[in-house]
Amino acid sequence: MKEKKINWNYLLIAPALLISVAIILVPGLMTIGYSFTDWNGISSNVNFVGLKNFRELFQDRIFFISIRNNLIWSVMFLTIPVCIGMLAAMLLLSRKKTRSFYQVAFLIPYILAPAVNAMVWSNVIFSPVVGLVSYLKTLGFDLGSPLASMKSAIYACAGVDIWHYWSYLTVIYLAALRQTPEDQVEAARIDGCNGWQLFHYIYLPNIKATVSLMFVMIVIGSFLAFDYVKLLTGGGPAHSTEVLGTYAYTFAFNEMKVGKAAAVGLFMSFFGLLASVVYARVSKKEAMR
Repeated sequence: MKEKKINWNYLLIAPALLISVAIILVPGLMTIGYSFTDWNGISSNVNFVGLKNFRELFQDRIFFISIRNNLIWSVMFLTIPVCIGMLAAMLLLSRKKTRSFYQVAFLIPYILAPAVNAMVWSNVIFSPVVGLVSYLKTLGFDLGSPLASMKSAIYACAGVDIWHYWSYLTVIYLAALRQTPEDQVEAARIDGCNGWQLFHYIYLPNIKATVSLMFVMIVIGSFLAFDYVKLLTGGGPAHSTEVLGTYAYTFAFNEMKVGKAAAVGLFMSFFGLLASVVYARVSKKEAMR
């Protein structure tokens, strides 16, 4: 009789698979299940309520404010930090001796804890008493804290997160740009390409995969936004900075409505899933060319 060979590949990936099932798949399925219940997060009494949680969400004005703010967050992050990060990466590409120093300096805001960044901006920049806003008022500018205005608060929160995030994109883009074949760059320079043409026709096509991947990661991260909004405004004033993350947090920990919070969490995942599907389709088309 022939002995069956053990496929060691399955044994090697088993630990990672078990961990993924335990901390991703199972909690994900539980979240889907709880979204159809009235569970409060503590009691063992769990009642099935069907689509009640979803109906209440669609009747809640704050839910749509949260989605709007997440969309604003996504648009801002897909433009401002991407442009700043790409420009900084292109500038650092030619500075071979001091490149490492600049990368470390740029990453300082990114490695600081969000609580520290939030305190710096709320007390040193946005404070109308002792901050930069207060100083501008002494110069004759009639300004108030942007965090106190319903019209500007969401942009102020996103601005702080952008300040924290753009340097990370710089490092990612710089690493991708450095992988561009040097012979292509030299040939383009000999042909007389200027800086923009060099970026558009040589560098950008070579880092397109990285740009596409970061596009998806930024969209996913935008719909998971929570920390800076919670630290700076808590969702206020008057829910003007509410995002899906803070909206779900309020239900889960303030009102003890874990079932409804789970329903909000499904919408957060849905938008990230859309971005992932777009990325998968684009990647498939690129691979077939």
